[in-house]
This record gives sequence, structure tokens and C-alpha cells, in this order.
Amino acid sequence: TYSRTTSRSYPRAHIMAAEEDNSTVPIPEPEFDDNSVITLTTHQGQFGADPIPIKWGAATSAERGPVIATTRHSSQRNAIGAHSGGYSVYKALAVATGGLDPNYMPKFDLTTPVVKMGPFPSWHDPKRIVAMDPYGHMPSIAFEGHVKKGYDIRPTIAITKAHIDLPECKEAIRVGRLTPDGDVLTQDGQSHITKFAVEPVWNLPGIAERFGCTEANLRETLFKETNMMYPELVTRPDLDTFLPPVGGLTVYVWGSVDAIPDENIPLTVRVHDECNGSDVFGSDICTCRPYLTHAIEECIKTAQEGGTGIVIYYRKEGRALGEVTKYLVYNMRKRQEGGDKAEEYFNCTQHVAGVTDTRFQALMPDPLVWLGVTKIHKLVSMSNVKYDAITAAGIEVVERVAIPAELVPADAGVEIAAKVFNGYEGGDVYKVDKSTLEKVVGRDYDYKKSDAEMVAQDGLDALKKSGAEAAAEGEPAAKRAKSS
Repeated sequence: TYSRTTSRSYPRAHIMAAEEDNSTVPIPEPEFDDNSVITLTTHQGQFGADPIPIKWGAATSAERGPVIATTRHSSQRNAIGAHSGGYSVYKALAVATGGLDPNYMPKFDLTTPVVKMGPFPSWHDPKRIVAMDPYGHMPSIAFEGHVKKGYDIRPTIAITKAHIDLPECKEAIRVGRLTPDGDVLTQDGQSHITKFAVEPVWNLPGIAERFGCTEANLRETLFKETNMMYPELVTRPDLDTFLPPVGGLTVYVWGSVDAIPDENIPLTVRVHDECNGSDVFGSDICTCRPYLTHAIEECIKTAQEGGTGIVIYYRKEGRALGEVTKYLVYNMRKRQEGGDKAEEYFNCTQHVAGVTDTRFQALMPDPLVWLGVTKIHKLVSMSNVKYDAITAAGIEVVERVAIPAELVPADAGVEIAAKVFNGYEGGDVYKVDKSTLEKVVGRDYDYKKSDAEMVAQDGLDALKKSGAEAAAEGEPAAKRAKSS
């Protein structure tokens, strides 16, 4: 028999607020697989296919039902795909090489969330959260009856606490931008946070509606474009839940998690898409790390003032086109006739990838909705696409914060100029017209070529002056964007 110890040290009330008791919902007995049998695919209604019911957006967790996507209950599995996304391949390698027993049951008794989360009304609306499981952080509590019967139900969200140690915060203390308080920020520059790791769990009808396509077309296209990795997308229309093989996200919170839903308490937010080159290694061709660290400073300040700061970090490397494609685009930008021109910034990606961006921000607000966010006082983002997605989700945005001009790296003027010209919110910092756009050119690959550096610096200077010149012509001192 299979069993898992539930958390006796952390009762349900410490993890999630009470829901209406729906204990009368019947729970069938679990069925366990014969590991010697390999099933290539399954079909709706076939003998032996009896998935555990799951009702997305139901009023309670008991009525909603658990996501079952492990390999232990194939006949009762109600989701397509596997836990951990692309990392499931490494799990398979561990099993294949004898390093992992495929029948091993994880011990989750000391892994429950360190803070209480939800439920919020948005958890019970099938349209508001479609890309993650609202109950993914506490399956052993929300679906305790299933767990006691022996079902293998895995978390898709983990919540813990940590200290963040960034050199930029230490520098901010040194120059006086930040002041340690011993609570949010220590004297040695560490900030205290709560963080959430989230794996994607898609409700296919909701995903299709969010993107304005039919569910049939979505399923068929996912099947074709993954080289037929998931035949059940086509053969099992009764399975609405999909664990896609894509990267997840991490939520970092400074200050009180409990205060997030309170519209009267200041909330600062940045939604950041992964950029390994800048975020980790400091590449100066883009503004990703400096904008991220600036947002962290803003989050710390907000938390010190009694509010909450949130940074959501999505694994969408290279606009979700991947790092190889991103580097190919870099080469085209640097080698094209006339050099790395801001006016050709988006065209280069289009020429290499056939599309300029595949991040599809329509799904991006889901973790904000899950956290209970209804009002953002300060959004540290210039992206018009992210802003539109957040406000379309019913979240009010009071103020938008552009990256300060002094934080734009030497070779990143091309990125900022192109984005502002094409609709990004520059506020009172950047005002890019056609003339300014044409002046901004990045350096080439000859690092010893001083004239290339001068051209790049001239373009960056023109970009940084644009906001000041606009202000002198009568632009408002602080340009704010309100949600409709």
C-alpha cells in the first residue's frame, strides 16, 4: 500500500482559510499501475480510462478535485503531461539508470507553506486563473481524503522564506538610496523575503478562451508543434488539464503576504522575464538586470513603509524563443548593414524567428490574481503589453515606473529606444521620436574600435536627453497611467 503523512504540525488553518465542508463528495478507491505494461496512448471512453473528476473553478477544493499527473494511477489520471515540466526528462534518466525507485513516495510532512494563502474569490472563477493550480501549494491538506486513500498527488507550488543578498542593494546602502531597518533590510544588505515556486498547470478550455482560439485548434497545434509528444491532447478531449513542458515562475515578496489583497496598503510590482545573460552574468546589451534590481529596491522601500513588494520572475528566456535564438538575433543585429540600429531592433528578431515575441502575456497575470492582487500602486515596468494584460485581468494600476536613465547599460540604448518608439511607456524619462530612434546605434563586435564605442555612446546620450527635452517642452513631471 502507498501512504503519505500529512502535516500534523501545520494544520489547515495555518495554510489556508476554511472552506465549506464538502466531505460528502465521494472518493473512489485508487488503482495502481502494473509497471511492466507500457501504454502508448489512451482514448476517451475506452475500457480502463476512468479519470478522477476535476471541476476547474469549483466553489471548494473538495468539489474541484485534485490534479493527478503522476505515473502511479494511469487509469485515474486526469491530466496530460508530467510534473516538473522539462525536468521530468531528468527524472526519467534517474529511473532508467537505477538512481530513483519509480514507486518512491515523497515525504511531504514538513514541506507545507510557511504562510497562509487564500482561498480568494478568484480561485473559484474558471476564467480568472487558467495557467496554474490554485490549490497546488497544499494538496495534502485540500485533498486529504484522496491522500489518505493512497493517491499520489504532488504539489505544483512551494512556499518558503529566504534572505536575498544582492551587491546592488549593498551599493544602494553605501550611496544612501536604501536605509537598513533590521527588519526588511539588514545592515549588511540582505533583504528578507517570502518566495513561491510555481509549476504551470493549464486548464485547456480556459487557455483557448484567453487566446481567442478554439480548444480543438489549441490541442491539435500543441500536438503537432511538439512533434506528437502528447497524443492525448487529441485522443482525450475529456482531459482538460495539461502540465506543459515549459518553465515555471517564482514569486518574491517583500513585506506582508497577508496585506497583498488590501487595496489601501501600498503594493509595488514587477513582472520580469528571464534573461540569463544580463540577470546572472551582467551582459550590457539589455536593461534586464538593472531594471530587476531597481524593482527590488522599490519593493524594499515599499515594504519598509508598511506596504508589500512583489517580483514575479518568469522562465521565458529570449522572449520565450530560447537563448539560442536570442544569440542568433544578436549576431544579425551587430552584422547588419549600418550596425546595431534601434530602428531594426524588432525586425531582426522577426527575420530570425518569424515572430518578434512568444511570451504571450495574456497568461502572465494569473499569479497576481492567485495572490489576491486587485490594485497595484506602483508597477515597475514600461511594457505596454504587460500593462494591458494586467489591467485586462481587472487589476488597477496607479503608477508606472520607467527604468532610470542612469541605469541603462552602455549597449542597451538600442533596446530602450526601439521599445519606447513602439509603444512602451517612457514616462518623463524617455521621449523617442523618429529622429532620436535613428541616432541610437549599438557597438559592433570590434571591442578595440573606439569610434564604434563613441557612436554607441552618442546614441545613448541622445536617448537619455529625450526625457529631459520633453519635460522642458511642457511634458508633465510624472507621467502616470491609470487603468480604465
